[in-house]
Formats: sequence, C-alpha cells, structure tokens
Amino acid sequence: MQISARADYALRALCVLATADEGCSVKAAAIAEAQAIPRTFLDQILTDLRRGGIVESRRGPDGGHRLARPPYAITVADVVRTVDGPLALVHGERPEALLYSGSAEHLRDVWVAVRAALRQVLERTTLEQIVEDNLPPQVTTLSDDPRSWTSVWPPPGS
Repeated sequence: MQISARADYALRALCVLATADEGCSVKAAAIAEAQAIPRTFLDQILTDLRRGGIVESRRGPDGGHRLARPPYAITVADVVRTVDGPLALVHGERPEALLYSGSAEHLRDVWVAVRAALRQVLERTTLEQIVEDNLPPQVTTLSDDPRSWTSVWPPPGS
C-alpha cells in the first residue's frame, strides 16, 4: 500500500489542529510552517477536510481552521477516505466486486484481507491517540516488532 502525500499532509495538519487550544482557530500558514507542507497543497487539503466535515474554517483576521469534531472522534480512516477515497481499491474497484478465475480465483480473498488489515489499524486509531502518544494495541504491537521496520522480509542475507 502506498500512503499518498495528500493523506500524510492531511493527518499532519489535523495533528496541529488537535493540539491547538480548544475553540481556537489556526491559520493555514501556521499549519504549513509547523509541518513543512506546501501552502497551496495544504489549502486544497483543508478544503477537502472541510467538505468532509472534519474541519471548520472561518475567514477574516481572527479566522483559521479548527476541528469540526473532537480528536477522539476522528480516525485515520476518516481522514484517508476524505482526501483519497476508499481504503483499498484494485484497479479502481472494491475488492469484493472482483471476480477471478482459474488459479487466481482466491486472489480476491487476499485483497479483502488486505483491506480488513488496513481497517484494523486505520479505523481504530484516532487523532487523539496520535497526539497523546497513546496508540492502540493494534498499532503498538505492529510498530514494536522489528520486522515492521524493514521493507523486505526476511531481510536480505538472513
């Protein structure tokens, strides 16, 4: 799976908003600077997040952006779906809609399992857990495993 720059930037921006003082708006320029996100790209992402009901924005000198819901009510999956669409597509189709034949017949089961594994992490991890360093067990178990930090398993030469 490839995580898009759009999803990464959206989550980084939301982490900034999640740590802002309650009720305070944060200007896009401050978010962009804090997370080294290109400003024009951030503006597009914030528009998507506003349309998706994840952020609210206000214009004017006291304007800016803030979360539309509490950080505990926004999951990583919510954000990814808002900025990128469904979590797992195969050639633009949902995995359960695919039909394979012959020796590839059970490949659909693999794609469905991949989506389920993504959900295990992304739907159960909230902004609050990220910014408070209180990640759920599904995340810490995987991230504590040294094998998770290598791109290839088993590592070359082992």
